[in-house]
Amino acid sequence: MKKTLLIATLVISCFTVSAQTAKNTSQSYIEQFKDNAISIMRETGIPASIILGIAMHESGNGNSTIAQKLNNQFGIKGNSGSVYIKNKKKVRSAYKKYDSIFDSFADFARVITQRRDRGAISSELTATEYEKWVKSIQRSGYASSKKWAAQVLAIIRKHDLDELDQQPAQKQQIAQSVEAKQ
Repeated sequence: MKKTLLIATLVISCFTVSAQTAKNTSQSYIEQFKDNAISIMRETGIPASIILGIAMHESGNGNSTIAQKLNNQFGIKGNSGSVYIKNKKKVRSAYKKYDSIFDSFADFARVITQRRDRGAISSELTATEYEKWVKSIQRSGYASSKKWAAQVLAIIRKHDLDELDQQPAQKQQIAQSVEAKQ
């Protein structure tokens, strides 16, 4: 009886630990943050697929240390040294700390908009040209890895993130059409 109770306690504690350390999956990350990406797209014209695809790539679906500790989804560096606790020790970081993940998304949009205003990113790109956006962002100096654009494009394609880039009016028409058929 004592062995059964001990085994049951161990099993329950293992499930509790694994639930506490559960990581975001690509799908859970998309579900959590697609509305933020769409909102920023509507404000800035930067495709939601770009915002979400780059965030997923740079933060490992929100699982990286700076994403978890600093709400920084894009690896954007800041002026003031951010501090967070890791293994009971203070860690100083060159990365910006945000109050929320939405703030991180908004700051990314600000950075991209500034590059666009300076001409580093083409100002003629539309919200449906995600491939050109990624390549233009890489050419602007955002990422130094030669594989970066291909990696971000693979994420966008794998998860059909470009579907988020449809104009709001088109989405509303599609939704109304589906409702009318039901």
